[in-house]
Amino acid sequence: MHLPRLEDALLTVEQRIATLTLNRDDVRNALTGTRLIDDIVAVAEWVNRCDEVSVLVLAANGSAFSAGGNVKDMAARGGDFAGGVAEVAERYRRGIQRIPLAIQAIEVPVIAAVNGAAIGAGCDLANMADVRIASRRAKFGETFLNLGIIPGDGGAWFMQRLIGYQRAFELTLTGRIIDAEEAQAIGLVLEVVEPEQLMPRTMEMAHRIAAQPPKATRLTKRLMKMAQRMELKDFLDLCAGFQGMCHNEPEHLEALGRMLAKG
Repeated sequence: MHLPRLEDALLTVEQRIATLTLNRDDVRNALTGTRLIDDIVAVAEWVNRCDEVSVLVLAANGSAFSAGGNVKDMAARGGDFAGGVAEVAERYRRGIQRIPLAIQAIEVPVIAAVNGAAIGAGCDLANMADVRIASRRAKFGETFLNLGIIPGDGGAWFMQRLIGYQRAFELTLTGRIIDAEEAQAIGLVLEVVEPEQLMPRTMEMAHRIAAQPPKATRLTKRLMKMAQRMELKDFLDLCAGFQGMCHNEPEHLEALGRMLAKG
């Protein structure tokens, strides 16, 4: 197994679980002004090529999950935010917008372990995962309007699919920051745990998923994603094809053998 070379993040693999850890606590894991965009995209593409991985965990070192965009660069009109309208738009397309496209294409389940503030694009990054588990210290904010900008990384697309249009509208249009308990109450996160239990609980769930037959797991995730945009009849045709593939995989017979052996 050849791991991709990363600059501002760490990647480990153990028992079919890949853990990508954002490692720029000096800037609260800001996605712009660092190499984190490149690192996240590289890992997303690598996971799809690596049959030895069944789950991807997104985590972060330091006090914040991610502060999103670099506000100092915004104020200085520098870095990713320099130039005229067309230039900034192109930087978004070639920069941070690569993240939602890459994560949306990941074939394995993605679990975000949110340890602290997930603000702006950092909130959106967490929302791109399939499941979010939060520390009680976590905070979430779709705070773009507070800075006079819009969610340029697709946040308005992800959030309303998680919690519905009305709640997403309120959070996005007010720029209100919520704590982990409220995030759980509205369905933004699945579970809230004590800080010291965040990674153990996340890995417990990851191990449970990673123990499932790997090829069927990838196909099931594809079905879950495609169900969001397909008509039922077309979706059932797809299910039939995928099921035919599963019935002809050795892992199916192995799973049956284990179940029958239990009596």
